[in-house]
Parts: sequence; C-alpha cells; structure tokens
Amino acid sequence: MRRAVALLTGPRRTALSGVSTHVELLLRSELALAFTLIHFEVGREGRDERLPGRALRFLVSPFRLAWQLLAHRAAIVHVNTALNLRAYWRDLVYMLVARLCGARVLYQVHGGPAPEAFCRGRRLAAAFVRATLGLADVIVVLSSADREAFRRLGVAAPVLALPNAVDCSSYEARAHPLAAAARPLRVLYLGRLVREKGLYELIEGLRLARAQGAAAELILAGEGPEAAALVAAGGLEPVAFVGPVRGADKLALLRWADVLALPSYSEGLPYALLEGMAAGVPAIATRVGAIPEVVADGVNGVLLEPRSPQAIAAAIHTLGRDREALGRMGEASRATILARYSIGGLAAQLRALYAGLDARRRGHDVARA
Repeated sequence: MRRAVALLTGPRRTALSGVSTHVELLLRSELALAFTLIHFEVGREGRDERLPGRALRFLVSPFRLAWQLLAHRAAIVHVNTALNLRAYWRDLVYMLVARLCGARVLYQVHGGPAPEAFCRGRRLAAAFVRATLGLADVIVVLSSADREAFRRLGVAAPVLALPNAVDCSSYEARAHPLAAAARPLRVLYLGRLVREKGLYELIEGLRLARAQGAAAELILAGEGPEAAALVAAGGLEPVAFVGPVRGADKLALLRWADVLALPSYSEGLPYALLEGMAAGVPAIATRVGAIPEVVADGVNGVLLEPRSPQAIAAAIHTLGRDREALGRMGEASRATILARYSIGGLAAQLRALYAGLDARRRGHDVARA
C-alpha cells in the first residue's frame, strides 16, 4: 500500500532557525518511516535575496504548493508557523490552497504572542482569526498555556500541546562534568543576535556579577542584526563572539559551557534550551513561553523575569559559588530531556495525528465517490 505523503512547510533546512531544526529532526525521525515526508521551503531565513526576488517568490509559492500537492497526491500539509502578521497571512493562503487540493491541515505554532495579544483585543480581528484557523484540522502548540490561549479564542479545530524535542542520542556521551571551582563560570548563549533575546541584559548582568566578585566569562554564538552593536557593547573581555555554529562546533561549545543563558523577552520552546539540557548544561532562562514547563527553578536550572540584569547577575554569582548544585542541575537537566523531550516520543505522537488526518481524508474521498 502506498504511503501517505505529508508536506512540511519551513525555512531552508540550512537556516539557523528553530523551525528549520524542527523540520530537519522530523525528516530524520521514525515519522519518515510511516509517511513520505517532503519539505516545502517557505520564508526568507537562510536566503540571500533582494526585494524583487522575495516578492516574486511570495506570489509564486501558492502555485508551487498546489503543484506539489497534486503531483505527490499529498494527504497532509503540516504548516510550521508563528503567530505574527507576515507568517499568518502567508500561511492562511497555504491553508486555503491545501484545502482546495483536498489535503488535511496540521497547523503548528512555534512562537509569537498569545492569540488575544495578536488580535490586540479587537473583536472583529478575533472573529476573523478564529474563522480562518478553522481551515486547520488540528492546531498544535508548544505548551499547555498556549493550548488554553487558543481554546479561549474559540477555534473550532482541536488544540493539542506537543512540545519540541531533540535527538538525545546526539548527546549520549556528552553528559557535562562537574565544573572545577577554581576556574571562571562558563556562560554560553546560542541563538539569534537580536535585542529581544535579552542579550544586552545578559552582558550587563555578567558585568554586575563580576563587579560583585564572581569569576565568569561569556560566549555568544549566533548571527543577527544586533551583532555589530553587541560587539561594541560587550568589548573584548569577558565576552567572546564566535558567530553561527552547527554540528561538531555546537557540541564543542556545549562541552565547554557550565550554564546556558536564555534571557529572552518572549519565546516558544527554544531548541537551544533542549539541546543544552540534553548535554547536561542547566539554563539561566526567563519565565516566558513554554520554558517554565521545562525548567524547574532550582532543580534543573534557574528561572528569572525578563529584562533584569540584576537577576542574571545573582544567578551567575550563585551558580559560580556552588558548583555541586550546578552539577546536580546538569544531571537533572539531562534526565528531564530524556524523559519528556525525545524526538522518538514526538514522532510517535505526530504519527498518530497524521494517521488520523489521513483516515479522515480517505473517508471523505470515499463518501464523495
């Protein structure tokens, strides 16, 4: 029997993006043994293009999607998106195309504001968003808080919370050793270099901690529009910039690090957090998005409020003095990921969802015949 085909939307697979990581993991997971998975490239991440090329791609992409759906007789379109204006309108068109071509739609939200904030409290906007999201057969979000927010909006589609996951085997032999108290605490940031990630607060927090007598150093790994300004703000010491990292270089940084810093203003469920914890590196992270569902304060990391250099400084100072607690947090971090955030578990849940959607499509086709 022919395997059902699912198209997964997402940025270029080589892009440094959480959605790219998500799609790549699914394409290499056990989900690909049960369904034929095809990546449908969307968005501008990972591309070097000017405005005319971007506009042409935007206009042509719905027709490309329709052609792919019909050519592969695809049963499912797995839309990977975020709740922002650009992604919302783009993916609304994709959902319309999918339904016109007879495919079922799984709409997975990876970030952005809560639906109420996205609609800015306007009833007409909320009604429109509620109606358009009815094009999805199922909505998948990253946390129970997100699930309740979409349910409050009153969407017709079922809303499920399925957190991101990582391939724990990639970190199997890299459980982090106990840091020696004689050397500075090694703090690592992995991700986009943008203001909203709290990087200026992180640099200021590091300076405050050092002024209070803490020995600590910071590596910022990534790329983004704030790179030049961050270099100017951080100087040469004790902050180092290493640019974007992948593969073995990323694993080497995780072996180097004692703690991962993620002081974002808002988040979904960052892959950097899951990867760091899988490698036995506890996090200093903000109470935003799905992070509090992964990080238990004082158990496998430290939680703090956004935009607070003072809180970051206190966390660095505390963890730098108590390396035994840091070691326990590292072990607990890895145990958390192994138990609840493995790609095998996520692939099994998505396989069941895909199977249900495909069965509904087949039943609909039989009824029409």
